Amino acid sequence: MDEKQVIKKTALYDEHVKQGAKIVEFAGFWMPVVFSTIFEEHRCVRSTVGIFDVSHMGEFIVKGKNALDFVQKVTINDASKLIVGQVQYSAFCYPDGGIVDDLLVYRFPDHYMLVVNASNTEKDFSWVAGKNTIGADLKNISDDITELALQGPKSLEMLQTLTKVPLAPIKYYYFVEGSLAGVPMTISRTGYTGELGFELYFENKYSKKVFDAVMEAGKPFGLKPIGLGARDTLRLEKKMCLYGNDITKDTNPLEAGIGWITKLDKGDFIGRDALLAIKSKGIKRLLVAFEVTDKGIPRHGYPIVKDSAVIGEVTSGTFSPSLSKGIGLGYVKVEYSAVGTAIGIDIRGKVSPAVIIKPPFI
Repeated sequence: MDEKQVIKKTALYDEHVKQGAKIVEFAGFWMPVVFSTIFEEHRCVRSTVGIFDVSHMGEFIVKGKNALDFVQKVTINDASKLIVGQVQYSAFCYPDGGIVDDLLVYRFPDHYMLVVNASNTEKDFSWVAGKNTIGADLKNISDDITELALQGPKSLEMLQTLTKVPLAPIKYYYFVEGSLAGVPMTISRTGYTGELGFELYFENKYSKKVFDAVMEAGKPFGLKPIGLGARDTLRLEKKMCLYGNDITKDTNPLEAGIGWITKLDKGDFIGRDALLAIKSKGIKRLLVAFEVTDKGIPRHGYPIVKDSAVIGEVTSGTFSPSLSKGIGLGYVKVEYSAVGTAIGIDIRGKVSPAVIIKPPFI
């Protein structure tokens, strides 16, 4: 078998098997998609606290005197605004304005860490390395790092039992370096569920020690392991984009609703000229959020219609466990993108009525 086709395992794979997870291939890894049921896991995160193994995500380190200049060149947000201990949501763009990936930029005292999507890690690192014409020191540490995400209203109270680091003062999109469960790590507060939550980044050799400590500390709080299935329903309820669905190489940040991270006035960056031209001409379509008003469940690829004419396509869709109705995201022609617009979702030939809403869904 070609080496690139070998499916990887995270350092906690055996623990997931012990927990009875249903394992599937995702982004080149064997990952837990569900442990009990998606509904149960979803509601656990919304009500108490859940633990996600997101070690499949990619982490790149950028060092050297030209580190900031390089990050500025390859990302669309303005990394010069970051202070030490701050995280920034950003994206890489191709010269034509299409999205290479969305990512998080972490500002450490002497370097930056770029956290990218698992399915794009190899592509992204090859892309950024190919753009490194200014001598930045780049390193892909993805295979050396375990990342756990603790999400839910009880996450802070639970994790505080394992560390002397004060967690409450960590603001949204900030991080600290400290020790938890006796292990040195980066503790950040971002999240992909819309709930209070933290991410723990540490070396693989500590994975079982940290996992066991967190699972034990979580018993009084009803902590449960959460799979990829609930991760998807949770993020969709908060209108958080998924690369490969809502954003791709064929979409640009302005139409995807992430123009707010696109700092066209920060100076030159890859894709800036194309995005300036797109902004000048006006976007033709827009990513919108919608709710289905009957019992239909939208899915990726379903046509969006208005008066029998196709006006767009669903990019993400599911049955919302919190709202007990179908919800989704999709691109529609900009003239049909206003909140309150009645649309239809063509579900295998039957049109279910829907309405465009102002996100998030909950």
